[in-house]
Amino acid sequence: MNILRAMKIAGLLCIWVVLLYSQHPHSNAKDTVIARAKLIVDLLAKRDNEACYSYFDSTMKVAMPPAKIGTAWDSVLVHFGEFKKIVHAWIQPVRVYDVTFVTCRFEKDSVDVRVVLDEKLRVAGLYFSRPMQPLDYKASSYVKKETFHEEDVLVGSGRWSLHGTLSMPVGQSDCPAVVLVHGSGPNDRDETIGPNKPFKDIAWGLASNGIAVLRYEKRTREHGLELVALKQTFTVNDETIDDALLAVELLRHTKRIDPHRIFVLGHSLGGMLAPRIAARDTGIAGLVILAGATQHLEDLLVEQTTYLLSLGGISKSEQDAQIKRIEGERDKVKKLTKADTSSTDAYFAAPASYWIDLQNYDPPSVAQNLKLPMFFLQGERDYQVTKKDYHGWTTALRGRPNVTFKTYPTLNHLFMPGEGQSAPSEYQVPGHVLEEVVTDIVQWIKK
Repeated sequence: MNILRAMKIAGLLCIWVVLLYSQHPHSNAKDTVIARAKLIVDLLAKRDNEACYSYFDSTMKVAMPPAKIGTAWDSVLVHFGEFKKIVHAWIQPVRVYDVTFVTCRFEKDSVDVRVVLDEKLRVAGLYFSRPMQPLDYKASSYVKKETFHEEDVLVGSGRWSLHGTLSMPVGQSDCPAVVLVHGSGPNDRDETIGPNKPFKDIAWGLASNGIAVLRYEKRTREHGLELVALKQTFTVNDETIDDALLAVELLRHTKRIDPHRIFVLGHSLGGMLAPRIAARDTGIAGLVILAGATQHLEDLLVEQTTYLLSLGGISKSEQDAQIKRIEGERDKVKKLTKADTSSTDAYFAAPASYWIDLQNYDPPSVAQNLKLPMFFLQGERDYQVTKKDYHGWTTALRGRPNVTFKTYPTLNHLFMPGEGQSAPSEYQVPGHVLEEVVTDIVQWIKK
């Protein structure tokens, strides 16, 4: 059995995930498979970690001992509230695999618990995600659909090629163009979370104003199963950077796009990595960074967990215990060395190679060495990447004539407006990226 442990963190750095897949689909009756998957969820909900562990295959037993099962379930409860019930379950083929989706209702939202079972009905994979349900997306009022058209494209070729969408302004030549780079987790091309699609908002908003936009499926979404082969070498190069560079190169060879005016727009993790992307391709025209982190990810995870726990729902003693656990995991990450690269242990559900690669990466320092224009945007109600991170950029780059900064008082991490204290439930309220944000990006690019 191969292993991939990937971070999804609620799509945007919030919950832990373990993703482990067997190499072959099972051949058991569907009712039997679904019953076993429901049993696993029932054991999780009852916090019977030892019983749950007894159903794991050998790989999962190494990766998720009973204590880690409890920690993973705790992180789901922190984000989504008390478990209520199993709503329904079904089996869906994912490439050559059969995955059982158990949709569960929690106090604040629904969650799919994806369970992969081998032919002996042992758990070979466990994955928490947003429900796979059709979403009724309606374009924002600032979108003018008649001004652009969309076409399907492939980013890259061969093993890791990715399906994408290119939004092209109608009747224009030598257009500026933007590549959208996702945040953490196996995001789709629209960065869908609940009923919201921030990347679709941005793509359609920019395309309505004469700017071509390329968005694509993230590699950890489209090729999650194949990535198992990288279990001890997986880094942000595999997750994000290599594909962003291929997307830029694709635009350079696309008709009606100005190859000298190709920009990279990174959100969250994509914003954090944008300077590293530009450092590898000096032909990029500029960077737009939305809520880009400047702290180390392991420190962000502690901050985010502490914030979410402060919203209430569990006792003070439980809060303290969960914070202590996550601080312990952070401390383990801090102590990793290159000698640990081949380790099969996971830290925040990602391999040692992932964290070691990021240890010496300081986004503002890399940005300081770039000469290209940069535009930093930050929502002041964002609890995932906060003004503390924003100040990391301003401290390093303020005074540079080609660097622009702007904050938005009412916006959350999705750059959508709200009121009061920001919370995860806000992401389930239908909305759109604020028009002012789209207008500011358009004006900055054209300037």
